[in-house]
Amino acid sequence: MASQMTEMLKGTLEGIVLAILAERPAYGYEITSRLRDEGFTDLVEGTVYALLVRIEQRGFVDVKKVPSAKGPPRKVYSLSAKGRTQLGEFWKTWSFLAERIEHLHRPDSRDDEGE
Repeated sequence: MASQMTEMLKGTLEGIVLAILAERPAYGYEITSRLRDEGFTDLVEGTVYALLVRIEQRGFVDVKKVPSAKGPPRKVYSLSAKGRTQLGEFWKTWSFLAERIEHLHRPDSRDDEGE
């Protein structure tokens, strides 16, 4: 199941991270910690950092460097206007897919049309 979970997560992680950033700005470690708190315990920290680079390049986040007491400045990510639009598209797509999957998962709830 872990392999299947990893594959499914790859396709949705961007939207999940954008949703976290919609709540409040955060730096990479905070995002990873939040994901682990939400049950994504096998998530590798490097995966989140690679994703943050990609969404920064695509303009979905704004980045501010904030001084850190423990070393170099931290990059704090916040959702940009483009990121909010992308997150809206993610939730529309997610809702569509979740409804279809749930329908397939519960064969007893199908309409009797054509059956």
